[in-house]
Amino acid sequence: MAGLKEKYKVYAPKRFPNGSIRYGEIDSLSEIVVDEKSHFSPKEVYLPIAQTIFYFKDSRCEESRPEDERDILIFARACDINAIERLDTIFLKNGGTEDAYYKRLREKVRFVLIECAGSFDGCFCVSMGTNETGNYMGILRDGKIDTQSEPVFVRENKKAVKIPDIDESIVKDVFGLEYWRGFDEECAGCGRCTAVCPTCSCFDTIDVIYNETSLDGERRRVWGSCMREDFAAMAGSHNVRKRAGDRMRFKVMHKIYDFKKRFGVSHMCVGCGRCGARCPRDIVFSDIVNTLADEAQKLKAKGGAAL
Repeated sequence: MAGLKEKYKVYAPKRFPNGSIRYGEIDSLSEIVVDEKSHFSPKEVYLPIAQTIFYFKDSRCEESRPEDERDILIFARACDINAIERLDTIFLKNGGTEDAYYKRLREKVRFVLIECAGSFDGCFCVSMGTNETGNYMGILRDGKIDTQSEPVFVRENKKAVKIPDIDESIVKDVFGLEYWRGFDEECAGCGRCTAVCPTCSCFDTIDVIYNETSLDGERRRVWGSCMREDFAAMAGSHNVRKRAGDRMRFKVMHKIYDFKKRFGVSHMCVGCGRCGARCPRDIVFSDIVNTLADEAQKLKAKGGAAL
């Protein structure tokens, strides 16, 4: 392990004093929690919760620099390794301009695969096609990093998801489904689901002044959440998604329709199931997707007549 830490900052899912399993730096492979699914994804390692973009002092600006020159080694499961490819699409292949602050960390990242011999509760990675990956430099096996063996991937989840068959003929009717109105009261709008999601990429940009009498400070980007009411607030007190059901529709459609339609690749959701596990109202994303698949089928049968 000492040799690894000379070259890498090493991150893995470990148990913190409050009982949560999240990604943090480790000093020993024995710290890695392998028999439980982590409550949080490794996303915050390469897309920090709060990231300083630049510092400003008087009339000058100074770009932030990485604090550590070492590369980053992350022990992760197949779904989370696949998730970083979704973020790569958002930050590196979106509109022809690469995000330099994401890229400089992303280029450092390497993975060691944590195998999933069986499925955890709430997972539906097989349905999303994210149960396998080839993006790793070794496998965590028997307390060591194995670079020779073939990995074992989960082949069946306890939960199966049917991706809705949505196209231009019914998409407006899907947006208008009365089904979304049920979330106006059911969803708390807390944003927990987006905080634990490995593919959510929304952020806010804020300026921080160091003290009241100074012009010195820094500009940061900080995780945002499309599930919070203030996320879609605009000037003049206008809000394009004021109701919780509208925000739920936005998130769900982005994960299983909009992303693939825009980029022509896989769906954004990787089926880790963390969102449902952390929801205080027990809203399960996979159930929403299956319900939406049934509703889309009904709309197709009725020729696109809104329900």
